[in-house]
Amino acid sequence: MHIAVVGIGGVGGYFGAKLAGRYTGGPKAKVTFLARGAHLEEIRKSGLQLITPEGTYSIRPDLATDDPAYGGPFDLVFFCVKSYDLDPSARLVKNHLSPGAVVISLLNGVDNAERLRALLPEMQVLNGCVYLSAHIVRPGVVRQNVSLARLFFGLEGMETERFRVIEKLLKDADIEAEYRKDIEKVVWEKYVFIAPLASATAYLDKTFGQILEDESSSQLLEGLLREVELVAREKRVPVSQDIHQTTLKKIASFPSDTKSSLQLDFEKGKQTEIDTFTGYIVRFGRRHGLDTPLHEMIYKALSKTPSP
Repeated sequence: MHIAVVGIGGVGGYFGAKLAGRYTGGPKAKVTFLARGAHLEEIRKSGLQLITPEGTYSIRPDLATDDPAYGGPFDLVFFCVKSYDLDPSARLVKNHLSPGAVVISLLNGVDNAERLRALLPEMQVLNGCVYLSAHIVRPGVVRQNVSLARLFFGLEGMETERFRVIEKLLKDADIEAEYRKDIEKVVWEKYVFIAPLASATAYLDKTFGQILEDESSSQLLEGLLREVELVAREKRVPVSQDIHQTTLKKIASFPSDTKSSLQLDFEKGKQTEIDTFTGYIVRFGRRHGLDTPLHEMIYKALSKTPSP
């Protein structure tokens, strides 16, 4: 099996390193990293350095490139890019996939699988999400911030041996992975957790702990959470009835100095996923007549465009 990991940032770097560490040079699978710029050059030169709470590892994939023509055709592709890079990344690999290749989205957001199916209609597209805090420290180096690292993937209502083979492939690489037939619920429960936090931390420029400790900030977070829940219910996503309480408990379990990826991107002056976390709720609310004033306020304040 030929595996491609598209995007070697925090998510792609961590899970890509796990896959390459297990399979590179072996007969079971070939692993290709699709990266770019200085990060790619350092990986080619010295390998990918993965720093985890358990130790530091230097990993070399079978191939690191910015051109899939050198590595394909691919049988299994993990998309780990930012949401704004999904369309160009899909177009980049489109002509370098095996017939019926399995494509798995591990991006933030809830509409990425739909976007991939439109771009890659002949492929088997699965939805997915991860729970992981990791980032690029410098070119060639990715740091995992806390030990939690879980990967979920699936096709709604479907169960096949092929997907279980992929699950085993991941588990054999020491990845805590789970195939889920109710993947829509899993993806949305993560979104209900991270989207309000992303909007709140970026808007207030506060860490998780600072928001929970301040009454007005905590009220804003809870209001954002209610608006995201409202959208999930409108879409008839079968999220848990106690999603509000469990989400707040999950947030409280993180180190108090944790920052969201959206907040970090704003701090660094980088392109952000504001449309994924905040704009999506605004757009859906407008289309379906739902009241999402807090998301409207934050989107207006943080977006470079006047309307989503």
